[in-house]
Amino acid sequence: MEAGVNPVQDDRARYPLILSDVNLIDDYKSRAHELPTITLTHRQLCDIELLLNGGFAPLRGFLNKADYESVVENMRLSDGTLWPMPITLDADRQFVESLQSGQEIALRDTEGLLIAILQAEDIWSANKKREALGVFGTLDDSHPGVTYLYHHVKEFYIGGRLLPIALPHHYDFNHLRFTPVDLREIFSRLGWKKIVGFQTRNPIHRAHQELTLRAAKQAGANILLHPVVGMTKPGDIEYYLRVKCYEHVLKKYEPHTTLLSLLPLAMRMGGSREALWHALIRKNYGCTHFIVGRDHAGPGKNRGGHDFYEPYAAQQLALEYQDEMGIEIIPFQEMAYSKKKLRYFPLDEFPADDTPATISGTQLRDSLQHNQEIPEWFSYPEVITELRKAYPLKHQQGFTVFLTGLPSSGKSTLANALMFKLRELTGRQITLLDGDEIRTHLSRGLGFSQQDRETNITRVGFVAREITRHGGIAICALVAPYKRARDMARQMISEVGGFIEVYVSTALSVCEARDRKGLYKKAREGLVKQFTGVTDPYEPPLAAEIEIDTANLGPVEVVETMIKKIKLLGYI
Repeated sequence: MEAGVNPVQDDRARYPLILSDVNLIDDYKSRAHELPTITLTHRQLCDIELLLNGGFAPLRGFLNKADYESVVENMRLSDGTLWPMPITLDADRQFVESLQSGQEIALRDTEGLLIAILQAEDIWSANKKREALGVFGTLDDSHPGVTYLYHHVKEFYIGGRLLPIALPHHYDFNHLRFTPVDLREIFSRLGWKKIVGFQTRNPIHRAHQELTLRAAKQAGANILLHPVVGMTKPGDIEYYLRVKCYEHVLKKYEPHTTLLSLLPLAMRMGGSREALWHALIRKNYGCTHFIVGRDHAGPGKNRGGHDFYEPYAAQQLALEYQDEMGIEIIPFQEMAYSKKKLRYFPLDEFPADDTPATISGTQLRDSLQHNQEIPEWFSYPEVITELRKAYPLKHQQGFTVFLTGLPSSGKSTLANALMFKLRELTGRQITLLDGDEIRTHLSRGLGFSQQDRETNITRVGFVAREITRHGGIAICALVAPYKRARDMARQMISEVGGFIEVYVSTALSVCEARDRKGLYKKAREGLVKQFTGVTDPYEPPLAAEIEIDTANLGPVEVVETMIKKIKLLGYI
């Protein structure tokens, strides 16, 4: 925020959809105890906050079926209003089948706080293929939006208007959490007539600052730094560190020119569509101009190593619709530093006699993890200090060793031996998560269907993530036959530390010969159903960090091989 600016304190004055009649609110709260309840996910909480505070105007609830289908197909609500992103409330079959037509539903946060009551209008089965192709233009689940849609969104959608009760509560950075009403009042008080909004999900560096200054000069406007602090791309730096970076950089702008405010948005990484969505949201927050950069809201590369979207497609689409949206789009190329001129230029204006200097996100992470110097032309020292907290040296990071392979391939023996060896070599806390013990305790009650197996791996991944996050070492030994589930665990854990996949590639015949429990025999006799390697497939890892065949090697030799690789990766 800018010095001297205070948010409005009365919630009912700040949020246009929040009820002002206290007696009516009490009546709704009392009624809600008798209603079916949905506990909102992180993404749903982000969505409902922007539905209630006006950030998603003109929406007043989760999309009904007609609006949803029109948005997916045409980027418009059924009345023709431009709106490019489906805002949906999903639920599973069991919950939906318990509902009656037109029933009200209590929407609560994870602590049980009543946020709103949904007046259900439509319930329909989600066509995820149609939505993925319409919104993201792909079925490739390496796209984070597609991954979320297919693996986290439930089978049915419920649409309807909201009876708002309260807003999701935040415990941090409340001095930076301004609503559309707040910002419009602040802009009016400051006498700002033109405001250019800047969107990012990443830490801010000098190139970003230069871009915003150029855009403000071009538009004759003040600047709203409006970073996303809801859901972003998996693997992004956690928002609290990014916000601290913004607070440092805010001090580098001229006084009374720039405002910092946080946006609780759950991004979909939808490229061009998302650029339109971001612009509409910024208009609701009082911006007159909006910066759309290269590959705006793009998720990066697909499985084939190619960008999902053309680099300037988002700019072209946003410019096409800017008049209808009522906000002016400022397109910018990537910024690069000239060491000869000692300043930044857009690539299309870069001096012909010099080579553009840039540092990619991967290069930055590598430099941070190896304690290498970051040039001051790239970022401010205060920002780099904050980022070093997110990227400690590798030998100071927590990590997970994830052993996967057929039953009786030797995973548990190797995991146990590795645990003792790591205890000898390090002083860190080490936790062994063995498949049999997990099934007895953490995942009791789960079967062996693909869905239950993926749930089991997700649970193990969550525990390993927390161990890794806090600097410990997690050793997981599971069959984990499905690549998708293993990839989900990798993604989850890699956000907070190291992930080392060990493929124990012992042949099926060897595993069957050493099977002490006789499960292979029982499976072949039809006495055990859904047994990996006999009645269920095993999908071998294609790019494991370590591959081990225990047929001709003893545990001591194998563990030494794993230790060498872990040292080579820099974790010990």
